[in-house]
Amino acid sequence: MEIEVNRRNMHVLECFSSPTRVKMIELLGEQPMNIKSLSEALDIKSPIVTRHIHMLEEAGIVRCENVPGKRGTQKLCYLQLTHATLLFKGKAAKEEKNRYFVSLPVGTYSSYEVKPTCGLASAERMIGMCDDPRYFADPEHVHAKVIWFGSGYVEYRIPNYMVNNERPDSLEISLELCSETPCTVNHLPSDIVFSVNGTEVGTWTYPGDFGGARGIYTPSWWHKNIQHGLMKTIRITRQGSYIDGVKVSDVTIEGLSLAYDKEILFRISCSASAKNCGGVTLFGKGFGNYNQDIEVTLRCL
Repeated sequence: MEIEVNRRNMHVLECFSSPTRVKMIELLGEQPMNIKSLSEALDIKSPIVTRHIHMLEEAGIVRCENVPGKRGTQKLCYLQLTHATLLFKGKAAKEEKNRYFVSLPVGTYSSYEVKPTCGLASAERMIGMCDDPRYFADPEHVHAKVIWFGSGYVEYRIPNYMVNNERPDSLEISLELCSETPCTVNHLPSDIVFSVNGTEVGTWTYPGDFGGARGIYTPSWWHKNIQHGLMKTIRITRQGSYIDGVKVSDVTIEGLSLAYDKEILFRISCSASAKNCGGVTLFGKGFGNYNQDIEVTLRCL
């Protein structure tokens, strides 16, 4: 995982500012642990441990799974990130010349096929009626700041600004998302698949136990249980495809057939036949915990 040292990545950099969080990383580097075990090892209360773990998970450093325990379920925590490289001014500036950036509002999808539960909302109001896929074709969909669906896909056309003598080196896409969580359910894991130009680059399983607390940027009028998601970064390089620095497939940037005169198609999907069909919710600027849309960076040689 490569982390540029800037304000946009403060949610990652701040994870290392706390001795408690660093100690958690050390402990999880030895073995997976549940919240109770971490609480006892650190001699701090479980709710405080949970808040630290939430922060580490949102940064992609830790992942959690709900597994059966002696009394119901327990949250088991794993160290997900094995290494990270900080990019300071020198290297980042060197890459800037051949770097193309675009921010896509979540409502500007170019094609879709969705099944209920589904819906869209702008920063001010709902767009159309809930659970009616026809409103995904409403011209107002381009103003959506949050969209959700139970199964299916949305696809975006990413503009490609390469010139004809450049070769793509990496493609990075960051976005905030979670499962499509109905109003009364807070545990709904979901297998979410990311594809570029028709090639599946990786699958991420949303753990399904976030979203109940109000999102930092979520409007006050919004009262559904879907409040915020987790920030995910998909990166396709010459070595393979990664989600938050963890390799998820051998698909390389060369295998995506990127050409300077062709746009890039990015699809987010959840199959009805998936093991965990929890759907998808996408948060854009003005919703969730991260005030951003779908951000895309293409670096070239």
